[in-house]
Amino acid sequence: MSQTPLDLPTLAATARADAAGDPFANPALSVALALSRRMDEGALDLAGMAALLQGLGRDAFRDRAAKLARDAGLTGATPADAAMAEVALRAARRDPADRSAPEPVPLAAFRAACERPRMAAVFTAHPTFSLPRATGLALARAAGGEAPPGPLPLRPVPPTLEEEFDQAAFAIANGRDALDRLAAAFLGTARDCWPDRWTTLEPRPVILASWVGYDTDGRTDIGWQDTLRLRLRMKRLQLARLAAQLQALPEDCTAPLRRRTAEALEAVDAQLDACPPPGTPSGEAAQTFARALVERRDAALTTPAPLLALFPAALAAAADDRARVALCVARAGLAAHGLSLAHTHVRLNATQLHNAARLRFPALGGGPEDPARRRALFSAIDAVLDEARAEPVDTGGLMATQASATRLMMTVAQVTKHIDSSQPVRFLIAETESGYTLLAALLLARLAGVEDRIEISPLFETAEALEQRGERVVEEALRSPHFRAHLRRVGRLCLQFGYSDSGRYIGQVAATHLIERLKLRVAELLARHNLAGLEVVLFDTHGEGLGRGGHPDGLAERFDYLDPPAVRAAFARHRTAVRAEVAFQGGDGYLFFGTPALAQATVARLAEHAFAPLPGGEPDPVYAEGGFASDLFAGARAAFNGLVEDRGYAAMLGAFGPALLDRTGSRPANRQSDSGGPVAISHPSELRAIPNNAVLQQLGFPANLMHGLGLGAAREPEAFHELLRRSPRFGNALAFARAGLALSDTQVLRGYVASLDPGTWLDRAAETRRPGRPAALLAVARALEELALGDPARAVFRRLKADDLRLRAAWPGDVPLMSDRLFALHALRLCLIHRIWLLAVAVPDFSPRHGVTREGLVKRLLRLDVPAAADLLDQVFPAAPPPEEALEFFEPPAPRHAGYGREQAEIVAPLRAMFALVREASAVVSLECGAFG
Repeated sequence: MSQTPLDLPTLAATARADAAGDPFANPALSVALALSRRMDEGALDLAGMAALLQGLGRDAFRDRAAKLARDAGLTGATPADAAMAEVALRAARRDPADRSAPEPVPLAAFRAACERPRMAAVFTAHPTFSLPRATGLALARAAGGEAPPGPLPLRPVPPTLEEEFDQAAFAIANGRDALDRLAAAFLGTARDCWPDRWTTLEPRPVILASWVGYDTDGRTDIGWQDTLRLRLRMKRLQLARLAAQLQALPEDCTAPLRRRTAEALEAVDAQLDACPPPGTPSGEAAQTFARALVERRDAALTTPAPLLALFPAALAAAADDRARVALCVARAGLAAHGLSLAHTHVRLNATQLHNAARLRFPALGGGPEDPARRRALFSAIDAVLDEARAEPVDTGGLMATQASATRLMMTVAQVTKHIDSSQPVRFLIAETESGYTLLAALLLARLAGVEDRIEISPLFETAEALEQRGERVVEEALRSPHFRAHLRRVGRLCLQFGYSDSGRYIGQVAATHLIERLKLRVAELLARHNLAGLEVVLFDTHGEGLGRGGHPDGLAERFDYLDPPAVRAAFARHRTAVRAEVAFQGGDGYLFFGTPALAQATVARLAEHAFAPLPGGEPDPVYAEGGFASDLFAGARAAFNGLVEDRGYAAMLGAFGPALLDRTGSRPANRQSDSGGPVAISHPSELRAIPNNAVLQQLGFPANLMHGLGLGAAREPEAFHELLRRSPRFGNALAFARAGLALSDTQVLRGYVASLDPGTWLDRAAETRRPGRPAALLAVARALEELALGDPARAVFRRLKADDLRLRAAWPGDVPLMSDRLFALHALRLCLIHRIWLLAVAVPDFSPRHGVTREGLVKRLLRLDVPAAADLLDQVFPAAPPPEEALEFFEPPAPRHAGYGREQAEIVAPLRAMFALVREASAVVSLECGAFG
């Protein structure tokens, strides 16, 4: 078919310009209708729509690659190696601001500066794998200037656990290479300053960690043997890395190290070969694995100490400084990460800990949520801790244990006994809302014999935990002498902060304010309890409303956003050492380590932040004149909370938004109904946080980034302007709102909401002149009337639009606007959705199948449950007669039906093809937004 070339962004721009000044126009629907008419007229078919999408995707891919390069600082004026060298020089100067060749600090001071980890990058596997792996790698390479190899698939393919691990390990390996360059920069500075003593240094100011394969919060597909197998693989990767580093050096100085490393590798390989496969292991398989763990333990090493002890002799035998630097770099990486490519984090839910403690000690019945028993419960668990002692842990016990928290703690014990005891394991606890939870974790750790080998870390992410309970959780735990003693033994207090639920329920900016305020209160709390001498780890797991990829202005701003100068200054006043840890989650996060060059730039940004000077001079106006900002944040929180409780918000999110998304991880976006198809959600809590944010992106209005700010900004626009101009911290936080405005257009959202309104379809029926079309449009209107989502969605649209108008009116200068390309993309998808609905009402009547009637099937199609509906239609209207029709049955045959070829060709196949394009459009929207969810 000959088709007229179509410049879709220009068509969108024209429609937007024509609609300017017309309050009743809807350019998104106008463009969608124009495309639909082209299809009716034969000027555009599905292949043409696919070609339009491919062009939009190619442009979005190019721009996202450029943004990735900017965000990492890959295109900055200072190359990564030079930036690392400057960080090392700054650490060596007595006056960091002195750019000349000054007298260096004492070696002990330099050692303290570079041998204490100040920052960590944590690799986590959330469902944000929004691109196929090969496409993600091509995107990372394109950020470095490499041309993509032709058209690439954009729709995600959800990874398995093993594939998640492989992607994480690849990114971590690039990160470790970059850390080696950072260590070399510090060693080079040390060699210049202390030429006779520099080889004693083990620089590790930045480290890496991972919970991929160890995060059992909300997952049932990770068995104890999976965690042990993947932890053994991390050990093998570390040993193989060391072997490769040694292989590149002369054998005469590395022979003993090579032999011991090879022996350890052989033993680890034997342990991996014996590990049971995924699923429920047999007793015999578990027994074989246990024997390999125990019998090959000494050969495989459980600490890097025997290897580290061989380095002094190797250094003494090295012929030149090049070999000595390489040996020192290898030693630093081994000392920093132990027998693993990255440090180990495990994670589970607070409720799982409570259940395990109560199962073992019935006196701990009830839970900390009961205020009447709170005091008694703390007394009871302290008494239990008085008597609790370590018990043996073996593989048989792992198999027999039913309580998931106990099993995970026993798994940690097996790691420390048989795999690596040199580095503590972080034990992260989701949804922590009581100090009792931390004591329950300590109790299980004591029973497993690992209380000195784990770092118990609560996760604060709900609004209540951040505003009311977070400080109390820490204080309740600190009242226990057992927990204080535990902290003193491990030497640090670890806290975790998340934006997933807080951003989902109170909005991104309000969550920012609450998290920072909680961190400032923790600094005061440690001083009150005389624990300021502890190191504090502040781990931000992100979940920002603009994707797990991070801050809209790049990594340097992201680190300042998560670890703001005021927080660093507060802990410095108390002389408390702090380690900031930041998550790089899933596909979006791993992109920053997708190539060696990106990893080097990312590590350079981490190091720059780790050694950033404390703020001086006048305090940031957001703190000095905080009244307006506090009121703005409080107002935004209240407004967003009201939005979340509005039933129209759930109707808008759940109408068909989740169906726009391909799976990008191991968890479904929401629950399924008993009769098939997605449940109509009644509250945002029924959607998980990442799909919640992703749906808002897909609807062209990421409300969680900016809703609620408009009212406060409009009340005092001058104060709003002045704070944005003068306060770096306020501007850094409001960058999310700015990005949200750039990705939002109420006309796009109105297009989606109006599509749910039966009146829209009645208006189309009144105007169409296409034969047969009025009846189809009336049928869609009737079906939408029964779905009853239009009225609540329109009501919440008015709520969102009112605040959007206020915020845009108050925003200083040029207000960010959605690009014509993104606007066109939404309009194209609206056209496809409308065509799917017109096909839905064309489905012939049929007798109920699997409890589904034709009316029920139409409703499922209106909610874009197309794959399951199409599968059902295949059963109702098979394309060909059954194979037994050709058989001889020994008497004259009855008339045979030739199959439902017409229904398949005209309804089922187009449904599938159009829905595939809908999902393709969603993948391009994610590219345009710069992240998934």
